[in-house]
Formats: sequence, C-alpha cells, structure tokens
Amino acid sequence: MQRILVAGITGAGKTTMAQALAARLQLPFHEMDSLVFTGPGWAVDPDFHRQVAKIAATPAWIFDSFGYPEVRDLLWTNADTVIWLDYPRALVMPRVLRRSLRRTLLRERVFGGNVETLSSWFSGDHPAWSSWTQHAARRAEIDRRTTDPRFAPLNVIHLRSPREATAWLGGRPHPTAD
Repeated sequence: MQRILVAGITGAGKTTMAQALAARLQLPFHEMDSLVFTGPGWAVDPDFHRQVAKIAATPAWIFDSFGYPEVRDLLWTNADTVIWLDYPRALVMPRVLRRSLRRTLLRERVFGGNVETLSSWFSGDHPAWSSWTQHAARRAEIDRRTTDPRFAPLNVIHLRSPREATAWLGGRPHPTAD
C-alpha cells in the first residue's frame, strides 16, 4: 500500500480517511479538490492534469478522490490500493448537508479561497445535489472499476460503514517516534 485512492461519494469521509491513513503510513496526502480549484469563482487549474500526472508518477501517495474524469484512469492505473467508502445515502446525506450548511453560514473558505453560497445550493454541482443524484451511479462505477482487468492488480478494501472503516484504520500501524 503505497499509492492509494480513497474513493466514495461526496460526504463519505474520503478526506478524513485519507488524512488519517497518510499519517499512519507516513505517505504524502493530496487533496484532489485543492488541486482542481485554485482560484476565485471555482476556477479550475489549467495545469491540473499535469500536476496529478506528476504526483501519480511518484512511488507513494494518497488521494481523497474517485478521480475527476480527466485524471480518473491515470489514477486508477497507477494506484495499488483503493479504499472504497461505500456508505448508504441515508448516512452520507446528513453529513454533506451539515458540512455545506456550516460552510455557507460561516462563509468558510475552501479550495482556492472559494465559499459555498446560498445561491450555490440551487446548482446541480453543489455537493448536496451531487451526493444525492450521483450516489447510485458512483457506487456502480466504483464497483465496475474494482473488477476491471485494466486496473488489476488492485488491492480493494471495501468498507460499508464508518464502524468498519474505524476498525480497519485501527489495524494500521502508527508512526513511531525517532
């Protein structure tokens, strides 16, 4: 486990899991949304593909993403492990709604200094709408990819609940002090 994708739907806890695992395994963590959105107005970095390709070519990394379409195959081809947080919609929706509501009300700055606004809640690509409408399709796509010969041999760790994820993560080694 040196090149790891933490995959799942918005609100599953990909970033939290990826950061915890990166600390445990002492591997570099890369937040996908921070690489994509680099400026105000949710501007997409024109160098995004090259940046991800450069990271993917290194011997060790963890991404908190299923992968944006333009880099998805690149990441899945280079990964050796996929940790699939396959949680039910009933679990992820309250999470994503709470997070987006907090970000909106507190005007928290996220990727590229952007903020979620009240008007963004009515956009189809708002995290809440995305999580709701893409849940089944994302699950089907991840399932298909985990068995696709193009991406073999992938070590797939399929976690179906936060309890399973916590137990699995608890079995990972802790860093030792030098």
